[in-house]
Parts: sequence; structure tokens; C-alpha cells
Amino acid sequence: MLNKKYIDCDLCVVGGGMAGLTAAISAAREGIKVVLMHERPVLGGNASSEIRMWICGAKGRDNRETGIMEEIALENLYRNPTKSYAVWDTILYDFVRREENITLLLNCTCMDATIDRGNFAYNRDTRINTITGYQMTTQCFYEIKAKLFCDSSGDSILAPLCGGEFRMGREASSEFNENTQVKVSDDMTMGMSCLIQGRETNNEISYIPPSWSTQLTEKNFENRNPNIYSDYENFWYLELGGDRNTINDTEILRDELICLATGTWDYIKNSGNFNSSKWDLDFLGFLPGKRESRRMCGEYMITQKDISNKTVFEDEVAFGGWPLDDHFPGGFYHKGVPNTNYSTPAPYSIPYRALYSKNVENLFFAGRNISMTHTAMSSIRVMATCSLLGEAVGKAASIAIKSSCTPHDVYLNKIDLLQNLLMNEDCFLPSKKRKISSLCLNSEININSEVIRNGQDRAHSIYNTDENNCSYIANSGEQICYKFKKTEVSTVHIVFCSDLNRDTLPGSVCERVHSTRANHRLDSPQMCMPKTLCKEFKLVGELDGNRYELLHVLNNRKRSYHLDINKTLDKLILIPVDNWGNDDKIPVISFDFC
Repeated sequence: MLNKKYIDCDLCVVGGGMAGLTAAISAAREGIKVVLMHERPVLGGNASSEIRMWICGAKGRDNRETGIMEEIALENLYRNPTKSYAVWDTILYDFVRREENITLLLNCTCMDATIDRGNFAYNRDTRINTITGYQMTTQCFYEIKAKLFCDSSGDSILAPLCGGEFRMGREASSEFNENTQVKVSDDMTMGMSCLIQGRETNNEISYIPPSWSTQLTEKNFENRNPNIYSDYENFWYLELGGDRNTINDTEILRDELICLATGTWDYIKNSGNFNSSKWDLDFLGFLPGKRESRRMCGEYMITQKDISNKTVFEDEVAFGGWPLDDHFPGGFYHKGVPNTNYSTPAPYSIPYRALYSKNVENLFFAGRNISMTHTAMSSIRVMATCSLLGEAVGKAASIAIKSSCTPHDVYLNKIDLLQNLLMNEDCFLPSKKRKISSLCLNSEININSEVIRNGQDRAHSIYNTDENNCSYIANSGEQICYKFKKTEVSTVHIVFCSDLNRDTLPGSVCERVHSTRANHRLDSPQMCMPKTLCKEFKLVGELDGNRYELLHVLNNRKRSYHLDINKTLDKLILIPVDNWGNDDKIPVISFDFC
């Protein structure tokens, strides 16, 4: 008889990819108890060392995703200048480990659920009571009882386990009046990939492929064009399975993908068409990276029209901006180009109502499985966007727990609170602007600039600002001082410039914007911290001439701080001391309080 352990919590998140990871962290930081169940030994999902797809997000300048995603990216620049996947895995692990409200269950597969059926609020007919996971390393079952659940498993494992409504496949263009070529709905999806990575060396290295490798020629690579010297070459087009079932057929497809991957490296090394004699095969993934499977049905289903028409949702909690990047189901063996690539009006709005179930009362979802059509998913599915969805779910779950309400109640009665919580944690909502308190607006300030208290926490065309007018450029050691009548200061909000466009980093645009790397050349650059980011600063409070150091940060790696102060003061002073560059100019985007 195997052991069984029981855990009670507020929120159970299934799946530790980037969406599940940010959901768990976001909720835990609000003080609720979280269990994060993940069936793999490392966190990150498609971004982990097991699969190695780099994290993509909204296209265009100034659209970089902030919040927890930017925290992770900056920590990675600080600790992982060579973009080592070993270090990357530890950074994701560390971000979860440091949260005392998270119980992390790695190597634990969600396999069962208990539910109640009935007539629940807002026409829901199901409520989840518990889920059960099996942890292979300890040969132990875990039963998790939670008030709320979040499915960030990618494949939406809770859909079949609890009866959550879902879709899988492509909608007919007429169903939602989408601009697609699919006239009749079908079960086809995008496929999956087992990626390869190469490393350039100083030595001649041969490659002898396995006997079962797929034999490939130049004709097979028409419209694909491998280039191991390009920073952009991550072999994403080694893709199969969209014309089969990306859940049921995964093991068969994995075998075919490995044959395709080794055959591709054989072609690169031994065809004579590449300058590859000193390249070594550095990685071949045996865990397929999936793009699409089950998509849950929520209160609202996002469509391609919502994206292309740039619909602004009242319940906006995240944004997207990746192209409509739909891969043909045949994958590598599809004749012609492997994907469509239609630009989107970045940033576009993503509504909260697409993040919780239409029939399961206490079920959230975050990631590539949210409530959206196949075509909308072709843009929203990328991991930086998914991480924003996770952060929104974490905050919504915390509100629901503290208010003893359902996810739908949050939409009906608490959406302003949810949006404010997200903006306070440096999540950009394109249709919203952070509100500044009258106390701050009416306070005397010692600099000739109002930019730091306008609620605009980044340069963006939405605000008619760019990098030259979105911040106050402080000199090293300069004091930015608010003076006001004696009062209790509750919170302080500070945003520094982390160079969201990564203009101050070395290498190509691809190298600068991605936290991880595909192929390693001998001349691949070492990364550094953004030179514009404040490295050291002090926050000082004053009352009746007496000063109190509220915060002093050395080796700062964060863009944003939202601090609980709760002190009676008559002055509040920010002192930027140093930056990560070589000059004494430190941009301060926001410094306000309430």
C-alpha cells in the first residue's frame, strides 16, 4: 500500500510552466496558501531545460511584459550572463522556493479529482473539492483540498477529470466570423517539437547518427533554411502532430520527432551544405514542447476579431502582441511555408472573463489553455503573455479567497481592485492608468517635473511618451523630496528604468530580448544588467526633522517596488545612489505614495 498525504490550501495550481509559476507566486505574495503541483523535475514548462523554447511575448518597442516576468528576466541577467540552462532552472526554482506560502510538489502528476454536482451560483453545475497527484520520486499520493483551483497544465488535465467544458481543434471561420481559411471545423491543432541546440567549438567534431534517424535532404528543408550561425535559429519548425492528437499520440510523436531531430543534425553536419565541422550537438529534447491541445471554455471566448480589431475590454487584466502565428497541422512535412504570420495591433487587450470556467464554479486557468478560439490562441499562446495571465489569476484568486467569493464574483464586483493590484505590481494594462492619491498630487515636490507622479509606469505611445520624456533623470545622490502635512503614509510606489527594449545590452536584438539562448557560438556575448537600472537607492522618511531610513537596497535587480510603509511622516525622500552603467544619471519613472 503506497503512502498518501493530505494538504489543505486556498489555491491549488496544476502545472509549473511560466503561467502556473507566476500564478502561484502572485497569489502567495498576497498572503494566501498555495500548492503548486508540477509533473516535471524542473519548473518553466516549455521554457525549462527539458524543452528549451525561449520566452516570447508582445512585439514592438516598449511592449515588454513586466511584473513577475520582468523580475525573473532581470535576476537572470544578474546571475546568468552566459545564459546557462542549469542556472536558468535554479532561478525559476528559487523564485518559488523563496515564497513561504507556496508548497511545491515536483515530479507530481495530477491524476484524479473529486467534485460536487449541483446548481451553483451563476449557472455553474460543478465544484472541485480535491485533486490527487502521484509523486513518482517518493511513490506517494497527494490529495489536495482547496477552495480554488487553477489549471495551468497546458493540456487542461482538469477538464476530463472534473468535466470542465473545453474545445480542441480549429473553429470554422463562420462560427466567430474570423478571417481564417478553415471553412469546416476540425480536430486539427498546431504540432509539437523536440528541439535541438548546437555549440561551436575549437575542434573538429564528427557526428554519427543513429541508424533510425530520418534521412533528410535539401528538398526537405525548403522554406525552413537552417542556419546554425543565426541567433534566431531554434529549430522550431521541427514540428509534428497537428494532424493527429497532441495528447493521445504524444509518445508516438515523440519517437518520430527524435528521428527528425537526429536526422536534421546529421544533415547539418554531414551534407556539406554548412560550415559545421567544429559544431557539436549540445542538446536534443526528449520531451516534446506542445503548442496546442485542449482550450477551456470560460465566461468569454477571445476571438481573432477581438485581437485584430483591438477590442478594449472593461475587465482587461493582461495584454498580448505576438503575431497570429498559426502553424499548419502537417508541421515539418507540410509543403510550403510552415506557418502564417499576421501582425497584431500590439498591445491588445485580454479580458479576465477568459480566465475562469463557465461551468466549474471554482476553476481558473492560465496559459495556452484559456478560453479562446484556435486562431486567437495562435497569438496568445506565447509564454510571456501566458505569464501575465498567470499573474492575473493569482491576484484574482487572492481576492476571491479574502472576499469568500467565486471567480465570477470578482468580475462582477471586484474588477477595479484586481486591476489596481496588478498595476501596483508593475503589470501594464494598456487601457488603464495607475491612480495617484490626492495626498501625493497635492504635496510639494522639490524637482521641476511632474512625470514621476502621473501614473504612467513606462514609456509608451499610448501615453505619448518615449524614453526621453517618461522619467525624471536624477543625478547620483540627488534627493527627490515630497513635503506634506503630518499624515500616515500607507504605501510607496517606485519604478526605475530597466531598459525594457534592452538597448544597453550586448549582442543582436534576439540576444538582448531573450533570457535564454538556442545555439552557442564561440563569440556569443555575455549578458549584463541594463545600464539604466538603478543599482543602489535609499528611501527615507522624515517627521519633525527626524529622519528614518525606510529602505536601502544594494545591487538592485528590480524595476518596481510597491511598499507598505504605514508610518506617520511629513517628508518622503527617494535617493538614487548609483546605476548599473558608467555614468551618474539614474532615470526614475515613478515615485508616488498614498
